Amino acid sequence: MKILFVHNNFPAQFRHLAAHLARDPANEVRAIGADFASAPRGVVLHRYNFQPAQSAETHSFARRFDLECRRAEQALYVASMLNADGFRPDTIVAHGGWGEALPLRAVWPQARIVNYCEYFYRAAESDVNFDPEFPGFGMDGLVGLSARNATNLLALADADLAVSPTRWQRSTFPPEFAQKIRVVHEGVDTELVAPDPEATCRLETGRVVTARDEIVTFVARNLEPLRGYHVLMRALPAILKARPNAIVLIVGGFGVSYGQRPPAGKTWHQIFLDEVAAELDLSRVHFLGHLKYYDYLDVLRVSSAHIYLTYPFVLSWSCLEAMATGCLVVASDTQPVREVIDEENGVLVPFHAPDRLAEAVVEVLSDRARYAPRAAAARRTIVERFDLRTVCLPAMMGVLSDVQARPPRPVEASRLPGAWPMG
Repeated sequence: MKILFVHNNFPAQFRHLAAHLARDPANEVRAIGADFASAPRGVVLHRYNFQPAQSAETHSFARRFDLECRRAEQALYVASMLNADGFRPDTIVAHGGWGEALPLRAVWPQARIVNYCEYFYRAAESDVNFDPEFPGFGMDGLVGLSARNATNLLALADADLAVSPTRWQRSTFPPEFAQKIRVVHEGVDTELVAPDPEATCRLETGRVVTARDEIVTFVARNLEPLRGYHVLMRALPAILKARPNAIVLIVGGFGVSYGQRPPAGKTWHQIFLDEVAAELDLSRVHFLGHLKYYDYLDVLRVSSAHIYLTYPFVLSWSCLEAMATGCLVVASDTQPVREVIDEENGVLVPFHAPDRLAEAVVEVLSDRARYAPRAAAARRTIVERFDLRTVCLPAMMGVLSDVQARPPRPVEASRLPGAWPMG
């Protein structure tokens, strides 16, 4: 089978699937990505160069779509080159949210396309207007927010099938597309991401901590409100006061991945650290920045209580990986989290209540033996529902098999929007 992956940050969510397919010599696996993309062994990567540019005359509602069209143009150049060289993919797996999927049907009208549906922006029951501390969108902002979905919708119209990693993420998409979108997570390698009672973590001070120490952990790509960094920081004074031997390990960068940006010249990290710094023994709070993957896993393995907080938004890989390593996760009681954590395999607290978060973490640290069964149940949850080899890869291979069994679209009809029936 000839298969093409398309994602600006390839391999991203396609890492495991692409590597699995590339190991079969019967497959020819290629990918299109931006110049910072990389590829697993056996995958031929074709990069494009994209320099974001914005015209001052572009309407505010269309700015994101304008950027995505510019990215689509670069992807089109690469796709056209591959097509001219004789490459005809049987199946294309593409992320629909970056614009790169726009030219795929035009270049390869008879390819089967699987669209990755990560998130659909909406004004309610989502990250928007969730946190009263940060101003929500006005009417113009809500129109602009809706316009962000343009490339997602166009990609869905062109796709033969689609996948979304969780039920909640699928629920953010319009219900008329529900039968087209299957829930298939990219998977957790539970053989690698597993408990290790002998794991160690060396701090910048030179001290080495283990699972026998009292360790509170928090992980986010960047330390920002959408992932609850402000709630964490406001809970820390009470946690450290109640638990004088506790050490806090915080993993993440100081930039912005999602949501609002901080005031000019500042970072969310520093803003919320400054807010509580006078109440903290900062020798017990360690900001580790971005870590190598294996070092990050060791942070999870030594954790006594792992805090995971999020607005109603995409569920983080770190949440599932913390559960897989046997962490006791104290998490926000928000929709994406409730899909994987309950009172049997973790602890849920209201997102906007740092006092409740502190109480829950202190209780866990005070009686770790009592909560150990929940940590074990958390790992079972991941093994049973998200294991890479036994659950997720077979499910994704089933999607590829099903889409490949469909007849190719008639060339003339493929150029008409919505010409292909959903199902």
